[in-house]
Amino acid sequence: MKETVIKVEGMVCNGCENRVQNALKNIEGVENVVADHNKGIVTVTSKNEVTESSMKEKIEDIGFEVKEG
Repeated sequence: MKETVIKVEGMVCNGCENRVQNALKNIEGVENVVADHNKGIVTVTSKNEVTESSMKEKIEDIGFEVKEG
């Protein structure tokens, strides 16, 4: 298992958090997702075969911007 923290811009409410969490939970191998719109981060616990790029792509697909660094 690994934990990945992704910075996300555009989450402004609990509804945004839920959209991101639900989208990422649909990726096979993702065990848990916690989004925090106040901090602008998403913490994902997943199996090692899940790539960070696939998670970022899913976030961008639903209309949020991933920030680097």
